[in-house]
Amino acid sequence: MLNKIRCAVVGIGHLGRYHAEKYSKIDNCKLVSLVDPNEKYAKNLSNKLKCSYIKDYHNLLGLVDAVSIATPTSSHFEIASFFLSNGIHVLLEKPITDNVIEAIRLDDISKSMNVILQIGHLERFNPVTMKFFDLIKDDLGKKKFEPLFFESTRIGPYSNRATDVSVVIDLMIHDLDLILTLNNSKINKMEAIGKKIFSSHTDIANTRIIFNSGSVANITTSRVSEKTERTMKIYTNENYYSLDFQKKILSAKKLKDKKISILSDKVQVKDHDALEFEIKCFIDSIAHNKSIVVTATDGINAIKTAIEIEKKIEEIN
Repeated sequence: MLNKIRCAVVGIGHLGRYHAEKYSKIDNCKLVSLVDPNEKYAKNLSNKLKCSYIKDYHNLLGLVDAVSIATPTSSHFEIASFFLSNGIHVLLEKPITDNVIEAIRLDDISKSMNVILQIGHLERFNPVTMKFFDLIKDDLGKKKFEPLFFESTRIGPYSNRATDVSVVIDLMIHDLDLILTLNNSKINKMEAIGKKIFSSHTDIANTRIIFNSGSVANITTSRVSEKTERTMKIYTNENYYSLDFQKKILSAKKLKDKKISILSDKVQVKDHDALEFEIKCFIDSIAHNKSIVVTATDGINAIKTAIEIEKKIEEIN
């Protein structure tokens, strides 16, 4: 066991800055350095967080045990493969890569080097999500959780962040990750529509996924909406669950005698900082050999499905 995990953050943009701030507060790790080509911005932050600044990530070798990578998706494979191949643990922001082949190669490298590769699907660490998984853990563990229908909505106003990828890769992938994790069944069929509104990539999309089990998922995602909403509704034969990721509200309701009347039961959710918890789980996996919460396989399944949805959208446009 390592006493203090030496860490660095590669890519000090919108998300990387938050990663760095969280690492600087966690007791059992030490933030060693920030890496970014934007020297002025990264140096200012490194001074504030009392760590070093390095322009080239190759120069981190020998200085760190683990890194967070929060660079553009197109660079994920190159940077992550470098660190994994050199025995350094990696927390890689979602999506794992922009194609399945490179994602599988990263998984293979991490396994061959016996190092951790955790994927940053942040919604898994949302207190609402974690409480929900706790409620169904027995059925999920025994593969007895049988969802019938998912209704997911993830919408928000337009911003210039992450417009180098479609809304499917940027936002819908969170819901895909959760739905694929909750389904003990393969995808049978999918339909998808989407449109470019402000960017050169799809800004609004809807997909309908039918699984071999008969379970159906209807997912709507937009980054050109006036309001912000991040919700998921899940129906089983006996229960109805409503998850509001933004407002941190979870409702678990029992369907009464197969009738429309529903007995309501709002579940208490203890709030926490999702990103900080995600990083703590990553550090604990290294220090205490704990299971990875979001594995490379999870990342591969999510990006594979997202790419298939994008292809469906392209076919009708």
